[in-house]
Amino acid sequence: MMNYKNFSLGELWTNGYLFWDDYTRNAFFIDPGGNMSDVLSYLQVHDLNLKMILLTHGHIDHIAGIPDIENKNLVGDEIYVHHNDAWMLTNPPEDLQSLLNVHFGAITNFKELNPKQMITFDSFKIKIIETPGHTEGSVCFLITDAQDHKVLISGDTLFAQSVGRTDLQGGDYYKLEQSLKLLSTLPDNLRVLPGHGSTTTIGTERDLNPYWPR
Repeated sequence: MMNYKNFSLGELWTNGYLFWDDYTRNAFFIDPGGNMSDVLSYLQVHDLNLKMILLTHGHIDHIAGIPDIENKNLVGDEIYVHHNDAWMLTNPPEDLQSLLNVHFGAITNFKELNPKQMITFDSFKIKIIETPGHTEGSVCFLITDAQDHKVLISGDTLFAQSVGRTDLQGGDYYKLEQSLKLLSTLPDNLRVLPGHGSTTTIGTERDLNPYWPR
């Protein structure tokens, strides 16, 4: 069984995912979208060392918890985002901050994802899949553990029987359609962990999602 835990974070109940290696006790977190106090407590109680943050995209409801992590001097610059969404960290859109009543300054201590490389994190292999459409720099993460269990972190590209909106800056419905075509090549039994809402599978979305490519 792959080690991960879902945390619902922030005003929009963003799904943030904590993964960890049983042997090293090292952990990484995907999409810290709000107050991280519960996550930090979980790390302490379970003796886990947070080493890396991955972002599926740069919207504020997926990055708002980064200051909590920085204030604890965790992970250093091991925060990763696609280069097309990096501007949302260095210049967080004020309208979205006001909408969610979340205010913080520029986040500059991060690195850009290299989609051509596989990320190795202890016993995990993390494949970066570029899936623009919701934002220009949206990505999904295909995560494989030592026992060859796999999950797809889909961010706001794919939800259970829905998809992410494309009417915000950087959104493009045509690109989203192409991204869904790419995801449609994945196996039906692959578990999908989205940025909002419930868990699903590729096969379920192939059958029930009205936006799925036909």
